[in-house]
Parts: sequence; C-alpha cells; structure tokens
Amino acid sequence: MRPEKKFLVEEVRNRISSAEHVFFVSFTGVKVADAAELRKALAEVGAEYHVAKNSIIKIAAKELNLPSVDAVLEGQTGIVTGGEDPASVAKAISAFFKARENAAIKLGVMGEKVMNKEEVEYLGSLPSLSELRAKFLSLLNTPASQMVRVIFCKIEKEGGAPAEGDSAQG
Repeated sequence: MRPEKKFLVEEVRNRISSAEHVFFVSFTGVKVADAAELRKALAEVGAEYHVAKNSIIKIAAKELNLPSVDAVLEGQTGIVTGGEDPASVAKAISAFFKARENAAIKLGVMGEKVMNKEEVEYLGSLPSLSELRAKFLSLLNTPASQMVRVIFCKIEKEGGAPAEGDSAQG
C-alpha cells in the first residue's frame, strides 16, 4: 500500500475508532456552502463531518472489525463522528438531509448496532440527553412540590400558620 493511502486509512481509522457512534451519509449533490452549513450544525453538537474514499473507509472498517458497511459504500460517502449525544447528532443530520433531494443518510453504527436510515431518523426524533435529564429531574421534583402545595393549602384553609407563642403552649 502506498504511503499516502496508509496515511488516509490511518486518519479514517482514528476518526472512527475514537467515536462511540458513526454515521455514513451520501453527499451527492451537496454544494460547498451546504457542506459548510452541515459542518456548522454538527459542530454545535460536538460532531464532525469528513469525506473519504469508499475504498479507504472499507479498509479502515475492516481493520476496526466494524459490522459490514460495504453495502452502503457506493457513490460519494461522508463520515459523521463525534458528539456526546448520538440523538443530537442524528437530529442534526436528519434535519440537514431532509431538505436535500440527492443527499441522504446511508447508515449508522453505534457500538455493535447497525442502524438503517429509518432508525437513524428515529434516533434523531428522540429528545437530546439534556432534555431527558431535565424531564427526569422534573419527574423527581414533582412529588415534593405537590406535597408542599398540599401542606400550604392545609395551612391556608386553617387560617394561616400558628403563632410562635401558640406552638410553644401546645
């Protein structure tokens, strides 16, 4: 293998191996300005978009023992890696490619799980990690706030809080 090709394989392998999730996308018909827009949207969620030759991706995937991605490595292929929250990355990708006719999501890989286009889009429709945390904290906080409301209503119904002197005598 030529040194240039070894370098490219190593670069793609490093990008894929350092990511917990990888999305393969078609960028046929994506203009330079659109690619810049995608990169900006992905940067907001901590992800990156890179284009690589299919033969390089195939070699790197084989070296990393990824599930077979050969079936989608046709045409022009871009790789999206990085980002803490795969749902946020999938949401950014789905939103971008929904508005483009020629470009599409090819495949996603999370750990050992291979996701087709529909599964990636579904992942993108899920709430982000921060949204899920906020909802969970709200659920935890709800019973306590309801208990405080009940006690407050009981005190108001009985005419207010007892005076300090009354509580000492009781």
